Amino acid sequence: MTPYYERDGIVIYHGDCREILPTLEPVDLVLTDPPYGIGEANGKPKQRGCLSHAPDYLGDIWDSQPIDDCLMRDVRNAGRWAIVFGGNYYEMPPSSCWLVWDKENGNTDYADCELAWTNLKKAVRRFKWRWQGMLQERMGAKKEHRVHPTQKPLALMRWCINQAPDDVQTILDPFMGSGTTLVAAKLEGRRATGIELEERYCEIAANRLAQGVLF
Repeated sequence: MTPYYERDGIVIYHGDCREILPTLEPVDLVLTDPPYGIGEANGKPKQRGCLSHAPDYLGDIWDSQPIDDCLMRDVRNAGRWAIVFGGNYYEMPPSSCWLVWDKENGNTDYADCELAWTNLKKAVRRFKWRWQGMLQERMGAKKEHRVHPTQKPLALMRWCINQAPDDVQTILDPFMGSGTTLVAAKLEGRRATGIELEERYCEIAANRLAQGVLF
């Protein structure tokens, strides 16, 4: 399959990961945030009270149901190590290490934390990073523009990469979204591959990666 984007060790494929995964070589680390089936993509953020105007993500429906167990197994097995956000929504093997993102959301109906299942051989780790609306970490001094309903902070994904062993050089995100995992990998000097079903997010990710100053 011809990549949608390929430059400096970073590759994007536009398509269904069910079809693309079997064609790829195994990687060192799978770092991904798959659909949980909680409807976060389809206008849900607009229903929450907040100081800033909630973005309209055009009624995406990809989060209407979680991915099936067989695909989740294939995703985990695509790498020697795996970090899967939303692992608490799936039947996952026992793990000593869950990564906890403390979002410091305050008095809202958003979750206080998000959990990532891992097969890393270490203890639970926590990362504190405010992300809601105008009140991002550092009070917007380095505010990230959000273009995807489940977009993760760049600092969080860089931290996740550095939780894996030092010899990790290749990273895969089969549910790439706006490409934050790939941007984090590039900044950390790793090679990475992303797969995304929605072409508009492939374009956004490619544009982010092409920037002289990554965001």
